[in-house]
Amino acid sequence: MKKSALKFISLVAAIAVAAVSLVACGSSNTTEDGKATKVTIGTLDLINGDLIAQYEKWYEKELGIDVNIIKFDSGKDINSAIASGSIDIGQEGSSPAALAISNDLDIQVFWIGDIIGSAETLVAKNGSGIKKLSDLEGKKVGTPFASTAHYSLLNALKLEGVDVNKIELLDLQPDDIYAAWTRGDLDAAYVWHPVLGKLLADGTAITDSEQLAKKGVVTADTNIVRREFAEANPDVVSKFVELQLKANDIINNDSDKAAKEIASVLEIEEKDAAEQIQQFSYLTSDEEIDYLDNSFAQTLKDTADFLVEQKSIKSAPDLKTFQSKVTSEYVKKAAASK
Repeated sequence: MKKSALKFISLVAAIAVAAVSLVACGSSNTTEDGKATKVTIGTLDLINGDLIAQYEKWYEKELGIDVNIIKFDSGKDINSAIASGSIDIGQEGSSPAALAISNDLDIQVFWIGDIIGSAETLVAKNGSGIKKLSDLEGKKVGTPFASTAHYSLLNALKLEGVDVNKIELLDLQPDDIYAAWTRGDLDAAYVWHPVLGKLLADGTAITDSEQLAKKGVVTADTNIVRREFAEANPDVVSKFVELQLKANDIINNDSDKAAKEIASVLEIEEKDAAEQIQQFSYLTSDEEIDYLDNSFAQTLKDTADFLVEQKSIKSAPDLKTFQSKVTSEYVKKAAASK
């Protein structure tokens, strides 16, 4: 091999090593004492207080460090970004959070953005012949795998005794679901807004996460944080929670203002935002602490166990492991500072 070729290969290898090193360093610039000078937040544009914080630019104004906000398509993508160190705080559903813990990501679940109701719905396309869950057999159904919608769909089928193996289940992100729907490639889909609203214009709701919650299948949207970042920057995480609590106060007490601000960020009609807000439950600090201290680890454990049963993951850790990854520490600090 020529020397020039060897030099080129060495250069490529050096660049690759440098790239890996940069990723491993994470998204946060740090001072000598380990404190961050920048935080990178991954968002899914879910209908909760995060959108109000974005509208008000509270993150930039109040976290006390530089802020970078990146929009993702799914919780699965959030987990990948957390694993690579490219974001510090991420927003995702309870199903991806259960997967993150099952995959031994070094994270903490520190905030519940909302309890999901009818905001996630199984919709059958008009003319598909689907009137009930059993009618899905032999049909093409889209949902983002490893999402709360996927978890809810599988539970709905199980509760009704429908064999998932008789359904052509497709792993599609929300925008891909809408594209496949408009092409006529899907008979049904379990998904969330804003795609959900588009599907309902040409479809019929079969079941939703509010109905499933009444049967014990609870799903939620959460925030996770890299443990290394949280331990070095507890004040930033606590302040982040304080902003979510302030946003929840607006949602629960001034719904018109909440709808206006959420609509502005998502670029949708205010009436649509107002309707979607009603499809979630938003917790007070006391309710947050109660969930995080008492039942949410079990919810995540149940989610992981179900995914094992469905062969989506090979195994799930014990309850103690989930409890070690769920914390109310930052909510308690935020509530005390209000």
